[in-house]
Amino acid sequence: MFTGIIEEIGTVVSIVRNSQQAKITIKAEKIFTDLKLGDSVAVNGVCLTASVISGDTFTADVMNETFSRTSLSQLKPKSHVNLERAMSAQGRFGGHIVAGHVDGTGIISYVQKDDNAVWYTISAPQNIMKYIIEKGSVAIDGISLTVAKLTDTDFSVSIIPHTAQETILSEKTVGDEVNLENDIIGKYVERLLGGCQKTTSKSNITTDFLAQNGFL
Repeated sequence: MFTGIIEEIGTVVSIVRNSQQAKITIKAEKIFTDLKLGDSVAVNGVCLTASVISGDTFTADVMNETFSRTSLSQLKPKSHVNLERAMSAQGRFGGHIVAGHVDGTGIISYVQKDDNAVWYTISAPQNIMKYIIEKGSVAIDGISLTVAKLTDTDFSVSIIPHTAQETILSEKTVGDEVNLENDIIGKYVERLLGGCQKTTSKSNITTDFLAQNGFL
């Protein structure tokens, strides 16, 4: 489990890929203070397991399924990546609940500087957009961000200088692909409500009822 608060920017050292999987090696610094074999690290929002640790690098195995569903396939040696270790029980919960299980990718369609902030607009498919709500949370390349504007086909976030400096988002331009993870709570609520409608024939509580009464 992660919070979407990026700890540092790492650098891809190598990617070795075959027909079934790949190994990605990343150079970093801060995360090695307590990183152990088998620990989880979110790489651009994708939860990976450190299978080898050597000096200031760690290596993780990546299945081809992960490559096909995320923007990790765009990485190459010297690419920068956002890194976050799994959440510590002793730490502050500064972002939101991020599982590191990417729902899909979006495309940056607009970038605009606004005084000391920068606006990013992300176009995304409907299966992702349906969980996006204004003022709600979304993880973009593993970064916990708040949705500021919303349309049927895209959403916008405003990035403060600190976020720009501490993540790779400032390196992104129009047309770039980014990993997206929806707020997990919305997905669970949808699943539970759907299950209730299928299995509880006597209940009068439906999604239409909740919507009519202002709960959705």
